[in-house]
Amino acid sequence: MYKVRMVRREHNSMWVEVIVPIMSIILAVAFGWLFLSWSGHDAAATYMRMLNGAIGSKYNLSETVVKAIPLMLAGLAVSLAFRMKLWNIGGEGQLYMGAFAASGIALACGDMSAWLLLPLMLLAGFAAGAIWGGIPGVLRAYWQVNETITTLMLNYVAIFWVSYLVFGPWKDPASMGFPLSARFSLNAYLPVLGTTRVHLGLIIAIIIAVLFYIILNYTRWGYEIRVSGESQEAARYAGINVTRNIILVMLISGGIAGVTGMIEVSGITHRLQQGISPGYGYTGIIVAWLARLNPFAIILVAFLFGALLVGGFGIQTMGISYSIVLILQGAVLFFLLAGEFFRKYRIVLTKGD
Repeated sequence: MYKVRMVRREHNSMWVEVIVPIMSIILAVAFGWLFLSWSGHDAAATYMRMLNGAIGSKYNLSETVVKAIPLMLAGLAVSLAFRMKLWNIGGEGQLYMGAFAASGIALACGDMSAWLLLPLMLLAGFAAGAIWGGIPGVLRAYWQVNETITTLMLNYVAIFWVSYLVFGPWKDPASMGFPLSARFSLNAYLPVLGTTRVHLGLIIAIIIAVLFYIILNYTRWGYEIRVSGESQEAARYAGINVTRNIILVMLISGGIAGVTGMIEVSGITHRLQQGISPGYGYTGIIVAWLARLNPFAIILVAFLFGALLVGGFGIQTMGISYSIVLILQGAVLFFLLAGEFFRKYRIVLTKGD
């Protein structure tokens, strides 16, 4: 008789680092192929349509980037907190609060020059998200309140607050009953690249990724974050102010998520509306972990998720229901997450008694 045990890998070889992600993608594609065939669809044609829908033309590629931008920012936001083992599950709520604050500035100061209005909206979005992330940070730093619960619960407060505004005091009388604020002035629109919808948010996301990489790897504060993430007791013994760092990290993490909300209302919707985010804050958590919290890898993984979203819209024109699209997207996610498990653990067979 043999027993199966899962043993944690102490060191990963280059072979494991390369082959596990490749096998995860191959298995996801194979599963999707079998499922499509079983459902009576042409798997090859479906995959080709999905690929073309995501990157098959300049327009499709630009739409993939548009979907990837908020995922980049949301992933970067939570990754900073995760580095310190702070479980910020509140990116969605922080995004909504950033969208709310930026919209308030845009609606109140629409006549201001874009050179002043856009930075002001950005600062407002960051500040609102930072406050929403800082509240759980203070509770965790001083009273050891579980930040997973507080950040998650604050999501609902923020989402319903925005719903109250667009159904109530901020509702546009010309919206024909829809929960929408008035449209922003042109001065509140983020600049775009050429004739596409790709906006300045892409540059902002790349700049933040570069800054995070430099800070985490080449500064004393980044070293303090890494040490605190490994062991807060060891960090305190080394003289690191863990309490201050918890609050500061949660403030910045929430602030970046708030910037995500600002960029969505300024770059895409140009108004505040219900459902401003289809779950970017939650998906950003998955993006961050699949990228192993590496800022540059977050940019690439977010692009992959953007391609899945846009490609999924494309195959619906073939008569494939949206539920099947979600299953295909879920299969990719499942096998990638399973691959991460086998990257950390290996299967060992031992003889039993």
